[in-house]
Amino acid sequence: MDAQEPAQPQEEWIVLFDGTTMDAWRGYGREDLPESWKIEDGALVFYPEDKPVGENHNLVTKQMFKNFVLSLEWKISEGGNSGIFWGVQEDPWRTEPYQSGPEIQVLDDERHPDAKNGTTHQAGALYDMVAPSKSVVRPAGEWNLCEITVDYENHTGSVRLNGTEIVTFPLANEQWDAMVENSKFKGWKGFGESHMGMIGLQDHGDVVAYRNIKIKPL
Repeated sequence: MDAQEPAQPQEEWIVLFDGTTMDAWRGYGREDLPESWKIEDGALVFYPEDKPVGENHNLVTKQMFKNFVLSLEWKISEGGNSGIFWGVQEDPWRTEPYQSGPEIQVLDDERHPDAKNGTTHQAGALYDMVAPSKSVVRPAGEWNLCEITVDYENHTGSVRLNGTEIVTFPLANEQWDAMVENSKFKGWKGFGESHMGMIGLQDHGDVVAYRNIKIKPL
């Protein structure tokens, strides 16, 4: 019998959304799922008009993660805004995921006014801290493939959008602390300090869709 090459280990991706079930998710600060998030054509779609006035319907994973690669596709509506968080914590005094979890921006750069508030507010940015090195975002209404790497062991993180690495950033070191000090998050209690936390999808009051969400622990 000829010698065979040893089997290569498979990448251990955990599927968080496969287009058919939202079992991996719940609402932030609640145990159930907000009705404003719906499954349509294999995508997880948020409709702001389907929520009571004054409520925020952010989604978070039921499971917590530390070091990982998160892969997903997002599609924003015209003039829309949303975001992807990691390290999200829930406490009685917190009302939003962004109070604890750093955000990768999801935005219609062409139409949303936040895009004019500096490049650290544009699509793919580590919000208010690291700007994309180049613009590779697709227009509103088109899908963008986003890959976020968070590696506390090696003190590094990155964002790859549509196949191009556009953001790199330090983690859990003096460089991270300095970056936070120079951002709007200066002085925010516990912001970006939890290495283990939930993944979050933001309700920013605009229609947004996500699909093919998976995560690979490192």
